[in-house]
Parts: sequence; structure tokens; C-alpha cells
Amino acid sequence: MTDSRALILGRIRTAVAGSDRAARPENEPLARGYRERHTDADPAALTDLLAEHLTDYRAHVHRASAAGLAQTIRQLLTDRGARTVAVPPDLPAAWLPDDADVAFRRDDGLTTAAELDRTDSVVTGCALAIAETGTIVLDAGPAQGRRALTLVPDHHICVVRTPGQVVAAVPQALPLLDPRRPQTWISGPSATSDIELDRVEGVHGPRRLDVVLLSDG
Repeated sequence: MTDSRALILGRIRTAVAGSDRAARPENEPLARGYRERHTDADPAALTDLLAEHLTDYRAHVHRASAAGLAQTIRQLLTDRGARTVAVPPDLPAAWLPDDADVAFRRDDGLTTAAELDRTDSVVTGCALAIAETGTIVLDAGPAQGRRALTLVPDHHICVVRTPGQVVAAVPQALPLLDPRRPQTWISGPSATSDIELDRVEGVHGPRRLDVVLLSDG
């Protein structure tokens, strides 16, 4: 009997016998010799790489300073023709323009799916963004709202603070996320393809994704 087989059978017998956890053999840590990143750690370079990969996934990328963020969002809503906009209850007020011809509604968690479907746009923040994969992660944390808020409306404007919320690769992202929280990983607008590879956007989420890279400086 090989050592690995004996180990596996021993663990099964221990589990079936109902022994307490302290008596069970501990799992040995896995060797993780792979590279955790493939890019330079320079913050500006990571932000540029994130923008490049988001664009590859057909997201629309914009850059703004804190002073210009509200007007950037105003222009995006105007270009989209949005009239009703949902926002998380804790979205910073400074992010929203006060001169836009739209009705902002802070989601109280009671808005129905049908009401969200009639909402033109949604504005949120994010938990973090991954440069190497062009991925934005939401976990219902600050300025993000509940999961349905970013899945039902057809247009999502997502603000990413740079460089503070940008990491290089998935191995850097995972330790920063709580696995108990509801996570949504976004790489571009929602899209799917049929057997003939005809791409259809907006089936499982927003048809258009605008990402605003907000400079911390």
C-alpha cells in the first residue's frame, strides 16, 4: 500500500469513526511555488494596465480627479440619456453632480427587481480592481450597495480609486477579500456567446460598463 493511499484511508476511517477534530490528522500546507504577479509594482503602470485590459473587455474607461469626478459622471449619464439613477445609500455625495437632469435614488434595499429594471443607470464604488485580468470586484461593501443593484440596471458606472484599490494579480486580491461576503467579479459588460460565437451583451448584467479611474492625488 502506498503512503498516500494509506494516508487517505486512515483519514476516512478516522472521520467515519466519529473521532473529535483534535484526533484527526492535520492537512499539510500546499506548496505554492507559482509566481504571484507578472507585472511591475509601479502604481502608475498598474493603473495603465488595468485600463488597457478593461478596454479589451469592452468596458469604457475614463480618468478623473476628485474635483472633476462629479462632472465626469454627469457627462456619462447625459451621454447615456439616463433619467433615473440608483446609488448605494452610502455613496459619497461629492461623487454626484447637483446640476444633472436626473433623479438620483438611494437604494434602501426594498427596491424591487422590476423597479431596478426600469432604472436607467447605477453608480457605485468597488472593493478592488485587478490589473492583470482587467477585473473589478464588488463585495457589497462601502459605496457598493447590494448585489442586485449592479446586476439589473442596463448601465453601470463604477468608480475605482487609483492606485489605492488596484492590485496586480488575483493572488494579491484574495487576501483582501472576505469569502463570507457576496462577491461579484466583473470583466467588462455582461456578455455571452451562442454556439456560433455571436456575442450578446446585457444578458446577465449591465449592457454598458463605464469605469472611472479616480486619482487619489
